[in-house]
Amino acid sequence: MLEAPSLFTNLDEHALRVLSPNGVIRSFPKGAVLVNEGDGTDMLYVLMSGRVKAFLSDEHGKEVVLNTIEVGAYFGEMVLDGGPRSASIMALEPCRAYLIPRRDVEGLLERNPAFARDLMNRLIGRVRSLTARVRDLTLSDVYGRFVKFVDTHAVERDGKRVVPERLTQHDIAARIGGSREMVSRIIKDLSAGGYISIDAKHVTVLRKLPAKW
Repeated sequence: MLEAPSLFTNLDEHALRVLSPNGVIRSFPKGAVLVNEGDGTDMLYVLMSGRVKAFLSDEHGKEVVLNTIEVGAYFGEMVLDGGPRSASIMALEPCRAYLIPRRDVEGLLERNPAFARDLMNRLIGRVRSLTARVRDLTLSDVYGRFVKFVDTHAVERDGKRVVPERLTQHDIAARIGGSREMVSRIIKDLSAGGYISIDAKHVTVLRKLPAKW
């Protein structure tokens, strides 16, 4: 799931510094972990360039991606309760972020009603999204989640429906809450049946995916 645009979406560095004079800019390479689940919370991150993913993982390296965050969106709003980070954040490509300290976030909430409404709406949206994800994980099988993922993310391109993001089987498995082995079997069968094709890690839908697998 992609994060919706936020109040910060079209703000440049100068505008961000006006809102948060104590903020700092940080750059991160692809693959860098910006935030670790369980870390202490003291900063709100506004993404100025690049993309990141929010994910959970266990001690065996199994990963579940909660969402993908684009330029202009922010993360780390749990800073407000002072508790530990609830998820990890990794850079999917080189990115820059404006880090707003907790005291500035609290000041924005007090004097900027638009930010307070944006934060409230974002938190409500995330609760709804996580509720829908729990429902999918509980009531849908892996194939059903794969079909839903493709239907949700595919866009029209040259008369075909293509998932524009380059994704490995591991990436897809993490997005839908399944194993890489199961995703590999699904992709192999759908490709053999002429339903999809894989080119340069892009999934292209050739014809409507079957309801059952």
